[in-house]
Amino acid sequence: MSAATGARLYKLGPADQIPIGEGRAFAIDDHQVAVFRLRDGQVRALSAVCPHRGGPLADGLTDRQQVICPLHNHAFQLIDGHCTTGAPSVRAYPVHVENGELVIHLHARLNPS
Repeated sequence: MSAATGARLYKLGPADQIPIGEGRAFAIDDHQVAVFRLRDGQVRALSAVCPHRGGPLADGLTDRQQVICPLHNHAFQLIDGHCTTGAPSVRAYPVHVENGELVIHLHARLNPS
């Protein structure tokens, strides 16, 4: 656990398990997290469940800035989880690639909520 942030680091496996431009859902402790591998090589992580009606955000369409929930088209910013279409925002988590592996800081938050 990181003393500075209280974050726990979790290795999720190789980054290339997520095709470029797509997302995948991971169960970590009691959290469902969607990790997205963007076309420019960046990775982002959000809560995996849309707060509107439980849509699977990992299955949504993404661009460089947002993911669109596949059920009702709510849009969430990938950088901070803010919803731009009226639904409640979702948590965003710090994630990066280290030696080809996805590493997420699960208990750290990028946005207050």
